[in-house]
Amino acid sequence: MKRARGFTLVEVLVALGIVAIALLAGLQATNALTANATRQSDVLLAQMCAENELSRLRLSPQMPGVGDTDLPCEQAGRQFDVRLSVRPTPNPSFRRIDAQVLEAGLPVLRLSTVLGRW
Repeated sequence: MKRARGFTLVEVLVALGIVAIALLAGLQATNALTANATRQSDVLLAQMCAENELSRLRLSPQMPGVGDTDLPCEQAGRQFDVRLSVRPTPNPSFRRIDAQVLEAGLPVLRLSTVLGRW
């Protein structure tokens, strides 16, 4: 009597399990790459907003006043909020400026600089 050739049910199930695990690992890697690309795009747009506001203050003929200011910023069709915090330093000729960029109330980026009188 000839015996039929082929795979047993257990062998097929083991092979399907291995393929499923490999596909799941690939899906997780793809999700991580997508999330990283999105985060990188968010940070780049937020950095442009913060740098624009800091440059505006650097080009101003006067020292900025101490206090907090919220300003809107639109980059690539997305709306960000820039929160500028101007604080005094021990030397009255300098001010510390923190620019925090938020999107929908969530922080995306923070830049700090020191601005001096000319």
